[in-house]
Amino acid sequence: MSGGSKIGFGQIPRHHDELKSTSRNWVAGLDYIFNADWGVSVTAPVVDRDHTHIHNHRGAQLPETWRFTEMADARVIGRRQWMAEQKDSGTLSYYGLNFGFKLPTGSRDIKNAAGDRAERTLQPGTGTTDVILGAYYNRVMPLSDSSWFVQGQWQSALYSREDYKPGDRLTLDAGYRYELSDAFGVMLQFNALKRWRDSGSQAEPSDTGGMFLFISPGVSYAVTKAAQLYCYLQKPIHQHVNGVQLTANWSAVVGVSAKF
Repeated sequence: MSGGSKIGFGQIPRHHDELKSTSRNWVAGLDYIFNADWGVSVTAPVVDRDHTHIHNHRGAQLPETWRFTEMADARVIGRRQWMAEQKDSGTLSYYGLNFGFKLPTGSRDIKNAAGDRAERTLQPGTGTTDVILGAYYNRVMPLSDSSWFVQGQWQSALYSREDYKPGDRLTLDAGYRYELSDAFGVMLQFNALKRWRDSGSQAEPSDTGGMFLFISPGVSYAVTKAAQLYCYLQKPIHQHVNGVQLTANWSAVVGVSAKF
């Protein structure tokens, strides 16, 4: 895409023309609740990525490909939560603050078979420590078997690493869930993402950053009282990028969560 429009491959000349990128993220997470007020979560992702672009060099078009499965940047997020119960309306509200860091645990020197290092936006790690701040509100309505939530989160790198600093990120989410039965639930989310341009001599500020809005329907199934399967399909309904960028036609999330 360029701006808010889809374009053809090579339609707007660049030093390298992006062709295709497929990313599969495998994420393990642990959430620990100290008490009703405090909790902490740790996530450790692994990125499985396949990327191809055409390098334009002195009139020649040279295909370059990177395929790798590597550890990405882990996150540690603390949580302070409050609860309010409205007995007359049969509702229960949770609201709180999130605060923590994205850690520089991911690789940032991935090379292809020819020994060429992938551009920094492709690397599984940024090399920076990012501060993360957020807030959320969740309202549960047991009498109508439903709940809804809103949340926002800001992420910003504290420094640059090897002349590269990822742009800030702001995410806003809103969602609704309805329990069809004791086991099945359906969900609908709207997700907004604002990304600022990357900076530094190793960045590509002209071709990074943008504004994105997605709709994400989903379904969940409680295998037991302690284990749940879930699936989301995310479709873009608005995208506007800086410069020329690859964008996803769709994304999917499939997972399992368990309490113990």
